[in-house]
Amino acid sequence: MAAAKALALCVGILLTWPAMSEQAQLGPLKGQASAIAGAREQLNIVSTTQDADVADLLADFRASHPDIEIVHTKINSNDIYNQVVDPSTSSAAPGDIVWSSAMDLQIKLVNDGYAQPYVSKEIAHIPDWAIWKDEAYAITAEPIVIVYNKNLVAESDVPRTRTDLKSLLSRKPGIYRGKIATYDPEQSGTGFLFITRDAGITRTTWDLVRAFGSAGIKLYSTTGTVLDRISSGEHLLAYNMIGSYAIERAKEDASIGIVFPADYITLMSRIAFIPVTAPHPESAKLFLDYLLSERGQKFLLARSVGPVRLGLGAEGVIPADRSGAVKPIHIGAELLTYLDQSKRASFLKEWRRALQDR
Repeated sequence: MAAAKALALCVGILLTWPAMSEQAQLGPLKGQASAIAGAREQLNIVSTTQDADVADLLADFRASHPDIEIVHTKINSNDIYNQVVDPSTSSAAPGDIVWSSAMDLQIKLVNDGYAQPYVSKEIAHIPDWAIWKDEAYAITAEPIVIVYNKNLVAESDVPRTRTDLKSLLSRKPGIYRGKIATYDPEQSGTGFLFITRDAGITRTTWDLVRAFGSAGIKLYSTTGTVLDRISSGEHLLAYNMIGSYAIERAKEDASIGIVFPADYITLMSRIAFIPVTAPHPESAKLFLDYLLSERGQKFLLARSVGPVRLGLGAEGVIPADRSGAVKPIHIGAELLTYLDQSKRASFLKEWRRALQDR
């Protein structure tokens, strides 16, 4: 069953989607009349997502629920964590729903009792790995990719697997030294998540990290900066980049190439939950259902954010020949492992040692 759901997810991640019919754009989602009746007329959304990236999504929800005043506040993941634990620490309105790409911090909040349970009406359409305790919901499924400069990297050099990448750096140090980039796991929470995920899948990750060290890899905390430097040619290849950002950039920048690794493709998710302190929980339930609905997922998809919902179609963001390589990060207690500071420090020590072991 889980394998079938994973396969359905892979074929459901789309690059494009036909325009919705006029009829589909009218009125609230089916089956929500009773929840609408109980909803208070406000919804405070707190997330790590830029306003521009959710403007169309929020406008569509607002059109279906005109009596609900929507306030979206963008803050960083640490501030979301602190606000949920103690709302008085934040100037932002207390969140009715919180939505963040910091998977570990979101799961810690849920684990520590800061989320209220809600069984979404859309639960039958969401893979098992994307729900935890009927409280935490993955609302996206975003591939982690290799990005390269199509104008400057020879087609024969484009790595299709991590082994290919390691071999390339060893074979052509004169070309690629100082030209490789990735997230800095000491500064980027998502970067730390991705590299610990790699190490958990295969110990050969450390061979790749040693190759990075020999190649003088450059480390960054933000995706935008890396993509800018790939585009300019300052860097030629970038490892473990969030695919949704790379896909959006590639729509406007012909120099950006994207590889979905053939050995395995990590899927990350943005996690949403309703805090126990939510002032307007009924409105939050409506919005969570909307986020997970076919309609809401299509609006996320329009920003190249991979949908988590099953069965959205046959043409995917992830190539069909890579569907068996997908490895989603499961929503659950395993994400808490490296919040243990001793384990985190130990991992980073090994990371630094591997980078220096040339």
